[in-house]
Amino acid sequence: DCTHLDVDVEKYKKFLKTTSTIDVDNTKFEENTNLKMTRPAFGGHLMATIICPRFRPQMSTVRPGVMETQAFDQAGASKVVIEKCPVQLSPADIHVKIESIEKTAQKLVDLIGADVIVSVGRGISKDPDKGIQIAQELADTLGGVVGASRAAVDSGYISQDHQVGQTGKTVHPRIYIALGISGAIQHKAGMQDSQCIIAVNKNKDAPIFEVATYGIVGDLFQTAPLLNESIKAILASK
Repeated sequence: DCTHLDVDVEKYKKFLKTTSTIDVDNTKFEENTNLKMTRPAFGGHLMATIICPRFRPQMSTVRPGVMETQAFDQAGASKVVIEKCPVQLSPADIHVKIESIEKTAQKLVDLIGADVIVSVGRGISKDPDKGIQIAQELADTLGGVVGASRAAVDSGYISQDHQVGQTGKTVHPRIYIALGISGAIQHKAGMQDSQCIIAVNKNKDAPIFEVATYGIVGDLFQTAPLLNESIKAILASK
């Protein structure tokens, strides 16, 4: 996973006289060794598969969470050379005066590292605060975190750091629960590799059911609390 190296990739592709595809969600090799790179396009409304048949090497960076993290191989590490360069500055060289430094604590949601994610979608629109509370209670029972679809984030129901999908985080949790999420292609691409997917939606034809391990057709405001109580009862009996 080298998404954070976008700037270096841009520099080296010019040196190597090749091209690169940035922010890739999926990669596959064709039989003739062409690398097929899939990434969101047109503001995340389409998925584009890109190939580079005329240039070598083929280069791309992938989104965080797309590839499984590999153990560091110390044998392949380069030797680090540190040179000390003393710097002398006079007051005349300093043009900025720092009056104060204030640090504010910001708790970010660890979607990529979570074993359980309970996500909300546009289905919580009739009472967003209640919907998020229901999701949080279910997540707390399972020791997980709350996620969201782009629709829920764009509607202002929840902050962007909770967003799962092409324009958010790509996740692979053990359990993914989708509450009131229709299942747009961008969202499914970011969570469809979860080990177990439980979907709750009033629309029996919602696309989210195409990737769901278990599907419940019903109102999340009624179904999710019942699901939470059932899970609590099971955990209490063990």
